Amino acid sequence: MMANSDSLKDTYITAKAFCLTSAIWFAFATTIGMMAAGYLIAPDFMANIGWLVFSRIRPIHVNLVLLGFVTPGLLASAFYIVPKVLRTRIYSEKLGIASVIVWNLAILIGIIALSAGHTQGREYAELIWPADMLVILAFALVFVNLVMTVRTRKEPILFVSVWYALAAVVLTAVTYCLGNVVWRPDTGALVGIPDAILLWFYGHNVFGLLLTPLSLAVAYYVIPLATRKPLYSHTLSLVGFWSLLVVYTHIGTHHLLQVPVPTWLKVISIVDSIAMVIPVMVFLINIWYTARGRLGEIHANIGAKFIFTGTIFYFIVSIQGSMMALPQVQRVTHFNNWVVGHAHVGVLGFSAMIALGGLYFILPRITGKPLYSRFLADFQYWLVMLGVIGFTVVLTIAGLIQGNAWLNGETLYRTLPQIHMYYVLRVAIGFLILSAAYIGLYNIVRTLFFNPGAET
Repeated sequence: MMANSDSLKDTYITAKAFCLTSAIWFAFATTIGMMAAGYLIAPDFMANIGWLVFSRIRPIHVNLVLLGFVTPGLLASAFYIVPKVLRTRIYSEKLGIASVIVWNLAILIGIIALSAGHTQGREYAELIWPADMLVILAFALVFVNLVMTVRTRKEPILFVSVWYALAAVVLTAVTYCLGNVVWRPDTGALVGIPDAILLWFYGHNVFGLLLTPLSLAVAYYVIPLATRKPLYSHTLSLVGFWSLLVVYTHIGTHHLLQVPVPTWLKVISIVDSIAMVIPVMVFLINIWYTARGRLGEIHANIGAKFIFTGTIFYFIVSIQGSMMALPQVQRVTHFNNWVVGHAHVGVLGFSAMIALGGLYFILPRITGKPLYSRFLADFQYWLVMLGVIGFTVVLTIAGLIQGNAWLNGETLYRTLPQIHMYYVLRVAIGFLILSAAYIGLYNIVRTLFFNPGAET
């Protein structure tokens, strides 16, 4: 109905802005990622361009995927889901737009500084201090907006998606301050082992307390709606919520098993890494039992199709992560391409799949028009899924070659020729993800601004 479309012009502005932010930075992130992969097969690739050397574009790629693509994509869904389940409007669209502007400004300043060689030099915490402060400010603005929406709600019951969304924003704002050592703007780091411990407390929690809760919030909302079934168990959803917060926060030190950190801290990280099977399986049982017998409805809904596939990758990456925390396994899998493959399964296969699914689910609802092209969305789905599977296989094989070679005392220069062909395959597979990003950007822009579809 036309009236419905007109009413939507003044609503969900923040969600639309985060949708566009996610789509644009996804295209940039994959472009930079392809350039970085090119260096691995041709080390002199663009070597004379200082601001495009590998050591600068690699952290740009990582931060664009994390803060530019996946997180805004999930926040777009959160800004639709939270007011929807609370039966109210978002507290302030102006505050929401301010958070989007600050968010993009932080990313822009961060990547310009990284390309110029200004970095804190710490994994997932490379951004310089001014960019860090803008990221924290953006999180604070988002949190205030969501909390005030909860305060003005008409629905007395807080659905679990609201729990996850609020927890993700407030906990990440805190851990981001700690991990980036914002009280030391000159270095952004501590010294020695304490810095390593603090960094990996943040480094793992930026996924476990940001991407994971936001992804689960989207899945808990979309899957029951797409299948037209109530959630299998609200009790299980809360068990999964609290067990995730209790268990995940302590596992970061499993990245430091070869480092002289306190043994008790290593033991806790290993035990909790294995215990991650509890929140993971509680969530998956809840979602998969909700979808049981309704896979046809999920296949028919492109958003749910992305999201359900993301839950399968969540199972894979979580089981893999628990296994990799074992010291005997790490002797082979650590410090090589196995970990890179694991990261791609987690971020691209799990969180990004759910982020894209959330975008495609909410776009018709926030624009009042159908998705511009279901075909392009399906095409993007297969490109991303094949890309994730390809990355997983190729990087796992390369990592096992490296790990076993180094375990047997082989020299580095003899190992590199053995994995060169896998780097070539990695670039080839990367074209799938690159194509998917630009197809998604086109589809989302057309849906938002140039969609001739009838109003619904």
